[in-house]
Order: sequence, then C-alpha cells, then structure tokens
Amino acid sequence: MSCRGKLVVHVAENGHSYRLECNECNLVEAVQKLIELMCGISINDQLLFCSDLKLESKRPLSDYKVPSDEREVFLFNKARMRSHSPHPAPEQVEFVNIPDDPPLPSSSHYPHPLDDASDPALKALPSYERQFIYHFQYGDAIFSRTTAKFETCKRLLQEQKVQERALEIARGNLDRLYKVIHQNYYTGFVKCYSRLHHNHTNLLANFGRDIEKLRSIKLPPPLQSAQIKCLLDFVKEENLHKSWEECSSSHKQYENKVSVFNLDFIDLKSSAEHILSDKPSFVIEDLELSIKDHQCCINEQKSIMQALSKDVDTVKKLVEDCLSSQMSSSLRPHDAVSALGPMYDSHEKSYLPKMLSCEREISSLLDSCRDKKNKMNTFVHVFMQKIAHVQGTIKDLCCKFSVLQEALKQLNIQFEQLKVLHGIGPAYRSCLSEVVKRKAEKKIYMAKAEQLVEKLASERDAEVRRREEFLKVHSAYIPRDILASMGLFDIPNPCIAHIAPFDSNLLDIGFSGLERYAPESSLGLSSKSKKHASLRSSLSISNDDSRADEVEGSVEFPEKYDYQEFLEGSELVEIGSTSKMEIENAKLKAELASKIALICSMSVELDYESLDDSKLDSILKNAADKTTEALHLKDEYEKHLQLMLKMKQMECESYQKRIHELEHKLSDQYMRGCQLSADKHVPNFVVSTTKTYNNQSEVLGVGEVHMHPTVKEFSCASTPLKSVITDEHDKPQEGLDDNMMDTSSMINCQLDSSMLDLHCDTGRLCSEGNKTASFPDSVMALGTSNMTISMSHPPDVPSCETAILPGMDAKVSDRVVMELQNSLAEKSSQLCNAETKNQELIDKVSKMGRELDINRKILGESQMKCAHLKNCLHEAREEAQSYLCAAERRASEYGALCIPSIKMHGLFESLRRCVSSVGMAAISDSLCALAQSLASESDDEGCAEFRECIQILADKVGLLSRQHTQLLERSSKAEDENEQLIKELVEKELAKLLQVHEIAAFVLNSSGHYEATNRACPRHYLSDESVALFSDNPATHPSYIVGQVVRIEGKIVKATPPPSSDEAENQGSSSNLYGLPVGCEYFVVTVAMLPDSGVGSPPS
Repeated sequence: MSCRGKLVVHVAENGHSYRLECNECNLVEAVQKLIELMCGISINDQLLFCSDLKLESKRPLSDYKVPSDEREVFLFNKARMRSHSPHPAPEQVEFVNIPDDPPLPSSSHYPHPLDDASDPALKALPSYERQFIYHFQYGDAIFSRTTAKFETCKRLLQEQKVQERALEIARGNLDRLYKVIHQNYYTGFVKCYSRLHHNHTNLLANFGRDIEKLRSIKLPPPLQSAQIKCLLDFVKEENLHKSWEECSSSHKQYENKVSVFNLDFIDLKSSAEHILSDKPSFVIEDLELSIKDHQCCINEQKSIMQALSKDVDTVKKLVEDCLSSQMSSSLRPHDAVSALGPMYDSHEKSYLPKMLSCEREISSLLDSCRDKKNKMNTFVHVFMQKIAHVQGTIKDLCCKFSVLQEALKQLNIQFEQLKVLHGIGPAYRSCLSEVVKRKAEKKIYMAKAEQLVEKLASERDAEVRRREEFLKVHSAYIPRDILASMGLFDIPNPCIAHIAPFDSNLLDIGFSGLERYAPESSLGLSSKSKKHASLRSSLSISNDDSRADEVEGSVEFPEKYDYQEFLEGSELVEIGSTSKMEIENAKLKAELASKIALICSMSVELDYESLDDSKLDSILKNAADKTTEALHLKDEYEKHLQLMLKMKQMECESYQKRIHELEHKLSDQYMRGCQLSADKHVPNFVVSTTKTYNNQSEVLGVGEVHMHPTVKEFSCASTPLKSVITDEHDKPQEGLDDNMMDTSSMINCQLDSSMLDLHCDTGRLCSEGNKTASFPDSVMALGTSNMTISMSHPPDVPSCETAILPGMDAKVSDRVVMELQNSLAEKSSQLCNAETKNQELIDKVSKMGRELDINRKILGESQMKCAHLKNCLHEAREEAQSYLCAAERRASEYGALCIPSIKMHGLFESLRRCVSSVGMAAISDSLCALAQSLASESDDEGCAEFRECIQILADKVGLLSRQHTQLLERSSKAEDENEQLIKELVEKELAKLLQVHEIAAFVLNSSGHYEATNRACPRHYLSDESVALFSDNPATHPSYIVGQVVRIEGKIVKATPPPSSDEAENQGSSSNLYGLPVGCEYFVVTVAMLPDSGVGSPPS
C-alpha cells in the first residue's frame, strides 16, 4: 500500500520552503513539474538532493525514502550556478493586511449625545471615550506592525538556516567528489607514475653501462658461434641506440605534461580546501539569540494592549451609565472625569511611547535580519558558482587522467626494448643457475631411485626369511609335495629399476663456472644497491625470515631438542653408493641455484634504488633486529651443544672406570683359573655363544654345559646394533645410557653391553649365524657416540661370553688374558676415535641444520613473494584490460560525436555571421535566406531540424519586429496621455485644502465676506473674529487680509423650517450667511496676525 504525505522542498538560493502533497510511488519528474509551477525554476535547471543522494528524474520517490518527516529535499538552481548569472536581488519585505494608523478623533466625525450636554463634565466624557478608542486603535496598529515585522525576522532566520543546511549538502557533495578523484585517480596515478618514472630514468641512465656489461660477458665455448660471442650479440645495437633516443624524448615530454598536471591538481586542491573552509561573515546563532532577546518587546506590547483594552471598557461603561442615568450618588461625572485624566496621561506619556519604542527596536532588528539575509543570498550565490567551477575543473582533470594513463601505457610499451636490454644479464645468469640446479636434482633423483630399490630389496629379504622360517616350522607336519602344490615354496622376485637417460644435453658447468661466465654484476645493480649490500643479505636471510615462530618451535633449548627428528625431517640418509654428505651437497646446490635464479628473475622488477633512505634504514633496522635474534638463538644452541658434550665426556669417563673395573675382575678370574688348573686338569673347554633375536636365546656349541651366572647375564644383555642405535637416537637428552646405569646388581650386564665388538672399518655386524647387516658410517659413528657398542666374535678370538673352565691349562689361560688385554686396549682407542668423530659429526650436523633452516626460510619467502608477484601481475593485467576497454569505448564515442559536433559548429557559425552582419530590421530576411541556403545544401536529419528552427526563428523575429513598430506607436500615444494626466494632477494638487499653521490670503468678495484665494480653495471664509482683529474701524474693511491659519471649522448648510419674521432675520444671518445651497459644506477659518504686520491694504 502506497504512503502519501508532505514532501518538504527547500530552495537553496533564497531559503524558501514548499510543502508538496505527493505519493511515494510518484516519480521525481512529477515533483519537478510541481516545483516549476510554484517557484518558476525550469526542470532542466533543477538539481535535487536528499541528504547526500541526487534525485534522478526517472526514479520513484520511494527509492530515496521520501516523503518522510525526517528527510527533506534541497533544490539547487543550475542557472544561478553559472558564472555569468546575475547576483540575487535585495530581499523585499511586504506586509499584508496591516491596519493603518487611525485618524484623529473629531466630534464631527464621531458625534455623541453627550456632546451637547450642559454639564462640562458630561461633555468631556465622550471626548475621553473617543481618545481612549483612538489610543487602542493606534496601539493595535503598532502592535500589528510590530508582530508582522517580528514574524518576518523569524522567517528570515529560518530561511538562513535552510541556506546553511544547503551549503552543508553542497560542501559534502564537493568533498566526496574531491576525495574520489584524489584517492581513486590521483594517488594511484602518482604511485604508478613514480614507479615507472624511476624505472624509466634508471633504464635511460644505465643504458651505456648495460651495453658495456653485456659486451664484457662472454659466452661459454659450447654456446659461442660465429655470430654470437657475448651477451650483446643477442640484440641489435644500432636499433637500441635509436630506441634510446626516442624513449628519452618521450620521457621528457611526458614528464613535462605530468608537471603541468600536478600544478593543475595543486590549484584544484587549494580551491577545494578554500571552498570547504569558507563560511559566512556572520554567525546565524547570534542572530537567533538576538531575536529571542527581542521577544520581550512583543510581550510588553501585549501587556500594554491589555491595559488599553481595559481602559476602553472602563470609559465605555462610565459613558453608558451616564446615558442611562444609572450613575450612583457617590460617583458624580466630575469624579469620573478626574479618574480618567490620569489614565489619559499614562496613555499619552507611557503606553504609546513604549509601544513606539518597541516598534523601533523590532524595525531595527528587521533591518539587521534583512541585511544578513541579503549577505547570505549573495554568499550562497557566489559559493555555488565556486562549487560549479571546481566541479567543472574536476571533470576536466578526470579527462586528463584518462589521457595521461593511456599515454603512460604507451610510454611503458615504448620502453620494452630497453627493459629487454636490462634483463638479458639476469636472465642469462638465471638460465645458468637452472642448469646447475637440474644437474643437482638429477643426482638426487637417481639416489632416490636407488634408495627405493634397496628398500624393496630389504623388504624382499625379510619376506624370504619369514617364508623360510614358516616352512621350517610347518614342514615337520605337512609333506613337502603338498606344500609345493599349495605354492608355498615360491619367493618374491628381485626388484630391478631402470631409468631412461635424461638431461644429457645440459651444459657442463658448476657454481665456479656460473660466477665465471655470469658474475653477479650481470644483474645490473647500481652503486646505491652496492652501498646497501647488507640489505640484500638481510633480505635473503634475516628480513625474509617470516617464519621465525616456526624456527623457535623447531629448536627448543635445552631439554626438548630431538636430533633424530631433525635428521628425519631433513631426509639426509645414505643411499647405496651415494653418501649422505653427497646427497646433502646436491640438495643444497639445487636449492642455492634455485634461489639465484629467483633473485635474477626478481632483480629486473625489484630495484633497490626505488627505496628512499628512510625505507632502507627501516628495512636495515628490521634485518638487524632479526639477525640479533638469530644470533641469540645460535648462542643458545651452542650452549646446548656444550652441555651435550659435557654429558658425553661424563659418559666416557664412566666407560673408562667400567673398563678398569673389568680389567681387575678379569685379572682376578684369571688368577682363580690358574689356581684351579693346578688342582684339576680340564682337557677342553666349551665356548658358548648367544644370539639374541626377538628376546629369545639360542645356545650354539658342542653341547650344553653349566654356565656361570655372570655369563648368563652377559648373553641375555646382548642386543642388535640397529635397536641400540634407534634407542639412543630416540632419547638423546636422558644423559647416560640405560645400559650404563651405575648399579652393583647390573655389573655383568654393563660388561656385556660395553664389550661388544664394533667393526668400524667395514660397518657390518657379524652374528653367530654368519649373517651380516650393513649400516652407514654415520650411523655407526652415532652409535659409538652414545657408547652402545655391539661386538661380534670371530672363531679364533675368545669373547667374554666364553666361560673359563677350572680344568684349562695355564698356557691357554695366559693366551686368553693377553687377548682380553689387547681387546681392551683396542676398545679404548676405538672409544677415543669415536669421541672425536662424535664431536666432529655434532658440529657438522649443527652447521648443516642452521644452513638448512636458512635455506628453508629463503625458499618459503621466495615462494610467498612469487605468489604475491603473480597476484599483482594478474590484477595489473585485469586493470589494464579494463582501462583499454574504457579507452576504446570513449574513443568510439568521441568518433561518433566528433562529426555531428563539427557540422553543428559550422551551422552555428553561419547563424552567428547571419545575425551579426545585418541590422535589426533585416535580421528576419537574413534568417530566411539562411534557411533556404541550408535547404539547398544538405538533406541531413540534423540539418533539417536546424533549418526548421531557423525558419521558426525568422518568423518569430519578423513578428517581433512588427510588434516593435506597433509598440512604438502606442508608446507615443501613451506619452501624450501621460502629459495630459500630469496636467490634471497638477490642477488637483492646487485644489488641496488649507492646513493649520499655514499662511493664507483672504480677499473681500462682492457679498462682503473674505474668501481664501491661495490654492484655489473654494468655500473657505474668514471668521468674524479674525475680521474684527484686522479692522481698525468697524465701519471700514480692508480689501484683503493675510494671516496664519489657527483653526479651520467645517460646517454644512442645514435646511430649517420657516420661522417668524424676527427669528427669520436672526437665524438667516447665522445659519446661511454666505448664501450657499442647502447641504453644501463650507469652512470658517480663524487666522492670527503675522508678527509686525497689519492690514494688507487700505479700505476700499
């Protein structure tokens, strides 16, 4: 359901307000038509705003949430905003239905029955009544004028408030428009231009240096040919010089255009800021306070009017009482007159003067309000003209923006050849880095394939062993042919990996060749970037360390650092014939080559010279902070390694003590054996060996014999080397090894675990079943670092597992003791070597770990930057495509409008020559001739419409010319009539009545009466008292009398019935002395003598 209400429309130019009955479904155009009817502003000149929204003609009011009591519409007149529009006319104040001042009271105009009363007091009462009524009417006229003026002041104040709100709407609209052009156009354009201008300037300045660098960098011999020897041969040098000259010229021209544009924008900014800060010369709030202060004048006049009304009622009541003879005996007419006298005096001396004073104050206030309203009208007019001018300037700058952006795009395309020249060096170095990277990755790829083959082979061996064990267990119960029929005798085939050759055509070059054939200087870095070399290193190491939290999380000091997890994360393991160090070196080479290629790719787009000193200092400071933090972490890690080294040293000392204790125990056992050999001869001894596999013991030898408890504990404590190494790597922070706990109950187990044989030379563990397992050298070294040494026993060397029987001879015992001593010495030397290797490996691993972290951080940051650059490039391409489409659309629109505009310009030029070349009378004929010439020239639709307009204009000009001639004739007639009216007015002016205090001349007429002569005043006769005053002798009279008018009394000749003869003579002489007809009005004038004057003439 539609809502209907009042739409409040305020006119900005004068502050007038209109309330329109409308519906929210009505179009804005319908409202504009009503406004045109009410205030005379054309629809084309109307600009409507509701808050900050512009009202479109074809949209309904509901789109702007009007009509509403909380929203108002402001109307701006476009015609008044043009520069040539006249200033607004002064404010005119008109008062309607305001009563005039009443005439002075007169008994002749307002007769009263008591006027003929014999009592002077009763006769005075009607006079007081007339005076009081006059005072009330006079006061009411003053009060009406004052109230009207005060209401006008409030109306002018309200209109100025409306204009002030309209100015705020205009300021807000201008501010938004300025912010749009400043933020969306100017700021982005300046940034883009500054970046491109800097890059173009560097390309022009470094042109010669780039050519010399490319000429100085020779290609490797495999890449050289007869035409190409150096990098400069990739391009044509003569074309480059020509392109450089063209780019330099275009660069300077565009720079000059941008300078002019910057000056225009600075002027626009100054004008906009001046307009936005411009305020009226007076404060409306002060005027509002002044109006509130003058409200007391209105209140005072109201109280006076109440007093006057009360006095009028009082005197009327007294008069009515006198007429009805109802006056009490206590109040006589003389008392009533005495009471009315002070009232009259208060009217004359207090009430009316106060009302006049209040009226003068309100009149002064009205003059002030009118003056400020005129100033506000002028200010609004000038202000809106300034805003229109600034908006026009903004539109012009927007057009210049489009032109400059298109020119900048073309200029950037023009510099492409110089960019190619500047990017040859980095691209060449990047390609060589890619060669090095691919060679390293090929090695890693082959090593991974070998690792996969070995892993599958080890799994195959494990499966074969499991199947053999299965058959060994179940073949005792199931016949072999049945098992064969089941297919349980099959074994997995070995895995054979074959990789086809690839990257066989790569250039044979390494990092040394990279620095030789493509040095870092090929990047084209400037001296300023050399000055900030530390900045580049910081950007590659410290400043790119965006994952410092991950570093802190991965390195926890000192308790939570897990070295095994670090090795697994780095994936640096030995693969077949390729050592772990070779794999690591290959991986680092590939990563370093990748970073060099990335830096070369980015160096063309990123220029350190584009950073000012403040930004460089900020980046260097951040890099220094991060470097300090990294050094702190390095110191913490160094302390952690020193603590680990101390713990290993304590373990070594503990091992040495254990070895000394074992030496003493073996010596004691040897002595006891010698003593037993003297008592009992033992022909042979049994060597028992143990093999631990899945926590089960298997005794191999000639037969089962009774073993010493120590030997049993020793054989049970033996574990495979792989499980020992894994346990040691899983718990590096637990201090001493679990097998090295210093307890007396575990001495034999300590002996067993510490006396195992480690073949460090071959890296293979030999078991009693003659089965071997291969381990890398580094893993063996790590195993020795934790002092978990596994020993194998050759057949010719007795181990600590061999029980010395009481019956062995002395020679055998001596030989066993000697061998044990030699074995102890060998293990001591192995322990020293293991400690040395352990320390070296720890240092290498820590160093590699730090380098790996740094490389990982660089790689992650490079990937992030590459992704960011891709996003920026994508956005730039989309923006450029949108600009290109907009430019093409505008070009097509311009082309479509250009030809009609040129034609129209020619037509208007013909019209101007036609109008300006002839006189006023011949304009119509000239326009007709122009229309005929246009009809013969072209039949275009636009030209036909223009021809029709010219023809209509010619007809109207001819009509106006004829009307002009007629008006001239009428004007001459009107002037003649005007002269006649002037004469009549002069004659009427002379017929005005005499006034009191004027000089009048009276001439003795034929009937013997003195009649006034000046101003042709008829029926003005001199009174008998005045005649007697001027006559020395009553018998003689002067021919004329001149004196000052003192009193003028108007009378009317009345018809009276015929009296008696005596009375007729007396009444005839008194009632109609001058022989005038009945009903005729005449005047009796009383004059006084002028100073030093007498009778005007001697008696006739």
